[in-house]
Amino acid sequence: MDLPSPYSWHSVDQWPESGHAGGVDIHYFAAARAAAGTDREQVDQLPGTLGELLDARAAAHSGTTEAGMGLGEIFSRCTFLLDGRNSERSAELSGVRRLDVLPPFAGG
Repeated sequence: MDLPSPYSWHSVDQWPESGHAGGVDIHYFAAARAAAGTDREQVDQLPGTLGELLDARAAAHSGTTEAGMGLGEIFSRCTFLLDGRNSERSAELSGVRRLDVLPPFAGG
């Protein structure tokens, strides 16, 4: 009997589409969530690269963490996952559906 892979249901290809054609769902965690003032947002109009998207989101959010850090400052310390894959600021956004913004976590 063939059993399904325990990871098959987590496949990036099976993640639900964002609610917007051509857009991306951004998921903020920890300090990024605090500075953005939300845990999730959808962006319809995407620039060409992750770096351009991050710059635009930092400019759009004026909130700070309890320590006074803005979103742009937090981004400089984050790991970014595009559709589950570790990505640099130079990464192209064509076809991307999800961005996870992961600041460093304590106790790592």
